[in-house]
Amino acid sequence: MRLPRSAAGWTIAVFGVLALLMGAVGLVWPEALLRLLGFEVPETRAPGDHTGTFLVASSMASFNMGVYYLLATATEWRPFFRFTVVFRLVTFAVFSIAVLADIAPGRFFGVAAWEGLGAVATAVGLWWDDRRAGPGAVGGGGGSAAGAVPAAGAVH
Repeated sequence: MRLPRSAAGWTIAVFGVLALLMGAVGLVWPEALLRLLGFEVPETRAPGDHTGTFLVASSMASFNMGVYYLLATATEWRPFFRFTVVFRLVTFAVFSIAVLADIAPGRFFGVAAWEGLGAVATAVGLWWDDRRAGPGAVGGGGGSAAGAVPAAGAVH
């Protein structure tokens, strides 16, 4: 696996690793993940309580999402980076509303904040990378990759 080649790539890689790890924790030790997120873990579950089923599904989704983010980082897939900014902000809004509406415990706002801050960090990374590449860079503007400036003596 290659290291990220841009500031935005680093933000995506960090999120990918953490999503992968949290997904793995949820699959291997679900009670720890529930406690970390601020949910109560009762000794026994009532009939019809499908918390475990939902946790397995969301943990697997988190694990897979981590893999997707790491693949996007390895390929420096900048349209994916931009896409995540928008949808992580949507996730921030939905998770914040869940806390404010008493659907989720207050500690769950940490997840919302992580999503919002991650979106902002990636947006800043994209801006920084485009600024470093400059307007004359190959692929400059919205889709440039860090270090995409032509080599000295390159034929244009």
